[in-house]
Amino acid sequence: MGGGMRFSANLGFLWAELPLPDAIRRAAAAGFDAVECHWPHKQDAGAVRAALEETGLPLLGLNTARGDGDGCFGLSALCDREPEARRAIEDAMAYAVATGAEAVHVMAGFATGREADGIFRSNLRFACDLAEPYGITVLIEPLNAHDAPGYFLCDTAQAAEIIAAMDAPNLKLMFDCYHVGRTEGDVTRRLTALLPLIGHIQIAAVPDRGPPDHGAVDYAEVFAMLAQAGWTRPIGAEYRPAGPVEGSLGWLQDAKRLA
Repeated sequence: MGGGMRFSANLGFLWAELPLPDAIRRAAAAGFDAVECHWPHKQDAGAVRAALEETGLPLLGLNTARGDGDGCFGLSALCDREPEARRAIEDAMAYAVATGAEAVHVMAGFATGREADGIFRSNLRFACDLAEPYGITVLIEPLNAHDAPGYFLCDTAQAAEIIAAMDAPNLKLMFDCYHVGRTEGDVTRRLTALLPLIGHIQIAAVPDRGPPDHGAVDYAEVFAMLAQAGWTRPIGAEYRPAGPVEGSLGWLQDAKRLA
């Protein structure tokens, strides 16, 4: 593994039991080059920014809110919740600006059909316009049907078509190797084909979402391909550790040794 790859700790899964500023410090101590998170909105943005400045780690991104209600997992493709979806986008952008985050992942939610597609594109246009003055990237991410059945954005082909049709320079694909591996397979080939559209890459073992040192995806091959392609941005470690995070970091130590 290696090839000069840099890595980001996803603090939605790693050190998730800690307040975000403390998790940022633990990520820095463990050797990560950046951090990212899921829903940090209730944590003090000033304290988060201070921890980022103290450690020198960039905050790569955060999600829009899941929304209120049982089973809600994003709002931006829901036909009857557009005002709430736009408030969630505004809130996420404000938090990103306050913390210096580089990207906002606009979550689509559970929906299907032409009307949902139109609403999603309209909300994405709103997000891209809002993000543009701040240099913030808007990300969209397909989720696999095993973990998120009924999620609006279900594969990379659908996401790529939306990105191409909207033609917004700051709209990019979040390519999660775990989700793609569960649903589409052949992760390396899809990464290669989609690289011009990709704003962020995430990794975890397939199919158990553990550390990226086992399973169906050969991450040594993935990292070698990305290094050859000139990918320089940190890759997001979004996996579920079976115990203490520090005990799951052998893959990171190997990658750092081989870089």
